[in-house]
Amino acid sequence: MLEVSELNVSYGVIPVLHDVSFYVKEGEIVTILGSNGTGKSTILNTIQGFMRSTGRIIFRQEPIQNLPPHKIVDMGIVQVPEGSKSFPYMTVKENLLLGAYRRASWRKRKETLDYVYSLYPILKKRSNQMARLLSGGEQQMLKIGRGLMANPKLIMVDEPSIGLAPLIVDAVYETLARLRDSGITILLTEQNALRALQLATRGYIIQDGRVVMEDTAENLMKNNLVKKAYLGR
Repeated sequence: MLEVSELNVSYGVIPVLHDVSFYVKEGEIVTILGSNGTGKSTILNTIQGFMRSTGRIIFRQEPIQNLPPHKIVDMGIVQVPEGSKSFPYMTVKENLLLGAYRRASWRKRKETLDYVYSLYPILKKRSNQMARLLSGGEQQMLKIGRGLMANPKLIMVDEPSIGLAPLIVDAVYETLARLRDSGITILLTEQNALRALQLATRGYIIQDGRVVMEDTAENLMKNNLVKKAYLGR
């Protein structure tokens, strides 16, 4: 579904990504693991069209590199950003409906909204509340729900567990598993390597903007270097 080859990205004159290559098959959950500042978010931002790059990005046999973000959303890629990125003075429902701005998605908005509410009943309960009143976990649910309103083929989730209590992390990851089971392909960046690898099909380790290791999630969890560096074992 997605092929990234020899991707290079710079902030001004400072290189950030160095010949990054990976792929995502349809129906997979693929995780990119690494500590803070290694380039994980930059990879997602580049795929989504926010960063200029050299190399190659192919989505469903179509080149998308350096296309504007709205064109990439139209093709079926949606990013769920890290942190609290809702519109605080709009209601929960208004935030969700913003995700369905595409013409094709807008026609399906009622059906998709019901689906999002089935995943996150708390959002339905709070649909008329201002988004700023949500807890951190509810904000994360809102961001994922807003992304789903665009009816994506590939959803990219950036650091979904950051700043959340363990019980909320469990709920978020349960939802990601349900999305996978419904046929949505997921590209996931995480610092919480254990949770990501328990969910993912395959994984990539990134350090200083370079992919240094790739394998199945099962093999990565067994790898002694990964255990020591990322799993605390």
